[in-house]
Amino acid sequence: MRTPKKLAAGAVLAAVAVAVAVVPAAADPIGPTGRPVTPRATDIVGVGSAAAQGVFDQLSLDYNKTVTASAPHLYSWDATNPKTGQAHDLIVAKTVCPREPRPGSSFEGIVGSKRNPLGLTANLGSPTGAGFCTDFATSSISPRLLHLPAGEQPVAFVGVGMDTVTYATNLTTNAPPDLSTAQLAEIYTCRLTNWAQAGGKPGRINAQLPPASSDTAQFFLAALGGGVAIKPGRCVNAGDGTGGAPPENEGVSRHLTGPNVIFPYASASYIAQRYHSARCLNRTCTPVEGVTCKPKTGQNLFGCDTHGTMVLHMINKTSPTLPAACGKACPLPNTRFAPAFVRTIYVVVRRVIGTPNDIPGYLLRLFGPQGYVCRDPVGKNDFHRYGFDTLPVSVVTGEPTAAPAIPFKMTC
Repeated sequence: MRTPKKLAAGAVLAAVAVAVAVVPAAADPIGPTGRPVTPRATDIVGVGSAAAQGVFDQLSLDYNKTVTASAPHLYSWDATNPKTGQAHDLIVAKTVCPREPRPGSSFEGIVGSKRNPLGLTANLGSPTGAGFCTDFATSSISPRLLHLPAGEQPVAFVGVGMDTVTYATNLTTNAPPDLSTAQLAEIYTCRLTNWAQAGGKPGRINAQLPPASSDTAQFFLAALGGGVAIKPGRCVNAGDGTGGAPPENEGVSRHLTGPNVIFPYASASYIAQRYHSARCLNRTCTPVEGVTCKPKTGQNLFGCDTHGTMVLHMINKTSPTLPAACGKACPLPNTRFAPAFVRTIYVVVRRVIGTPNDIPGYLLRLFGPQGYVCRDPVGKNDFHRYGFDTLPVSVVTGEPTAAPAIPFKMTC
């Protein structure tokens, strides 16, 4: 995923309640002054899902304005290098930590190994946060679908937002406006190869997928298989050939042209791009003198509008988005969308039994039931601007997982 984009020097973050600093570029951890920083040993640092990186960049910027200079600050490393798009480049997660490969997905953000030493379960410190190079991970996939290894250090999943994933086509398309789960599965296993077979106009289906490492690709394939990912057929471009695959949740890829293309797309990403982000300076969203887009007041700083001419479609006669309180100009994911295609966005933390919802005490101010992410109106607005619906404050337990020791807690 190519977000967040490099932004114009002098772009100003929209004020929700107060004016904020000029931010010269969307980059890895941005300090309160708007410049990139390396987090301190006492700061709270996250890694993980590309789907959540934009909103957590924004949350970090806004939260850090509410605390003193000496207090722990919130920072989030993107899933790929925001300037180069490189995956697994070396980063210094905190000033006291060695240079290690950047985690590039939900799974990598959670599960640590010798090859992935910044994964949440690889860092063993104290319940106060001392000694950790990462303090939380973001995930756009539930523990049930992640298949986390049994025996790992126990972690708790904290639901913070809702998203939906559907299929997208170009505005001019031979595809029908609605497909069933069964039809989508037949398309991606190559049993349906022409749009006329699916109720559309004649045209050979051009089925595309993001790279296999993409959380959106993994979730979509699992939804098509009823919880067990289907194997794409040979007619599907899944990036396993020489031509590569389109980046997840970007409609401007050269792979996504013409009236016959179909591509899975996360509603939150689409909403954030189309309704809340600045237009790219050219059709392919390539940098022009180092700048991709120039956000105006009120537009998202972390990401540009890369939806191209793509439009979202219904599945099983339900819409993936609905108008929000502010009307059709700012929709949100439809939480009553086809159930298999509705997903929760999580913050994953090391489990500490005996604290509210098993969240480490030093993280409660951020992720607890009364924390910034759950309760603060600026934090809630950040989620909506980046396309996510927020969750009602509640506690839900007991989701079945591959590793029963890993609990599921939904707090906001």
